[in-house]
Amino acid sequence: MEALLAEVRSCRVCVEHLPRGPRPVLRAHSEARILVAGQAPGTRVHETGIPWNDPSGVRLREWMGVAPDTFYDETRIAIVPMGFCYPGRGKGGDLPPRKECAALFMERLLAALPKLELILPIGAYAQAYHLGARRGATLTETVRAFRDYAPRYLPLPHPSPRNNLWLGRNPWFAEAVVPALRRRCGAVLGDSLQTSASSSATTSCSVEKGIKASP
Repeated sequence: MEALLAEVRSCRVCVEHLPRGPRPVLRAHSEARILVAGQAPGTRVHETGIPWNDPSGVRLREWMGVAPDTFYDETRIAIVPMGFCYPGRGKGGDLPPRKECAALFMERLLAALPKLELILPIGAYAQAYHLGARRGATLTETVRAFRDYAPRYLPLPHPSPRNNLWLGRNPWFAEAVVPALRRRCGAVLGDSLQTSASSSATTSCSVEKGIKASP
């Protein structure tokens, strides 16, 4: 795994297409039981080298019911997005993840994670890759049918604050999916679920302390 991660982190295939240059951000260990499969790093993650070190990450940890020290323990949770580098910005937000990352590395990375029990495909790009033809016609359909993908997969919308409107229009997500997600994460990790949302709602600044950034 270490050799593979070193290869990924030294990748420069897309250098001409990355406005801020290459900085692959991912975390993985052969002992990991959960895979967080997101889209691609944002600007803050690119700057710090720490995945999900932003308001989206705070919300994701709340949904999962895990504290930062658990979330960033790569022997328990692997973090492998569809694109490893910040792709740049378009008119409607960040650009899609570069396709080269998955084509070059994803199959080998997944093979190096033999103990995975739960994969969390976050957003349409990750769901297209990990669920393939099984996914619904829309992200909403896919997430609403989360039970159909159990026990190995549990699809999620992106936890970005930009998705607040979607979350408001789909109250069933907080009522049904989040509790199921917390139960499944607790079962896989062998942890008791956090009872206080504030315990997992750690600020981005405090998350940075003690967390090793990607080179």
